[in-house]
Amino acid sequence: MNNNDNHNDSRNDNDSRNVNDDDAPATLPQGRVDLLQTPIAQQLLTSTIPARVAFTAADGTPRIVPTWFHWTGTELVMPTFVSAPHVRHAAARIAALKSRPDVAITIDTDQSPPHVLTVRGRATITEQPGVVAEYALAARRFLGDDAAAGYLAMLDDPSTVMARIAVVPTWVGLIDFQTRMPSALGGVSEPA
Repeated sequence: MNNNDNHNDSRNDNDSRNVNDDDAPATLPQGRVDLLQTPIAQQLLTSTIPARVAFTAADGTPRIVPTWFHWTGTELVMPTFVSAPHVRHAAARIAALKSRPDVAITIDTDQSPPHVLTVRGRATITEQPGVVAEYALAARRFLGDDAAAGYLAMLDDPSTVMARIAVVPTWVGLIDFQTRMPSALGGVSEPA
C-alpha cells in the first residue's frame, strides 16, 4: 500500500508549533508523534473504543485484532493472555509479533464525521504471571468498576499468565474529517 493513500507521511521535526496552540491540531503534519497530545487523540486514547491492531501472522498473511488497550503517556499497551482459567491456548498474535513486531493501530469512532487515530510502531512483548497492570486499568475503563472487579477476581489464579504487548508510537496520524482530512481529500488544512 502506498503511504500516501491515507496519510501524508512527511515530517517536520523542527516545527515549533505547540499542540496547545488553537490552530496546532489542525496544522501539525501527519506522522508527528505529538499529535497524541491533541484533544481528539486524548479523547480516543481514553475511550472505550477497542484498538484495532494490524500485524503480519506467522503464515505471512495480514491480520487485524480488536483489543482493549491502555495509553501510559508513552506506550500503547495491549495485554493478552498466555494462559488463564478461561483461556484454551495462548493468543496467536504473541508468536506472530515476536517474529514480526511492526504494527499499525487504529482507534476510530463510528459517528459522522468520524475521528481516526492511527499509530505505527514496533511491539515489544514481555510475559508475566498474573494480570498485567494496564490490563486491569483497561478492564475498569471498558467494563466499569463493578463488572471489572468480578472479572479481575476470576483472573486472580496461579494459572494466569499474560503477555504485555507495548508499542511506542513512531508515526501518528489523526483525521477528523473537518480540518484533518485523508490526503486524497485535501489533507491537513492550514488556518485561514
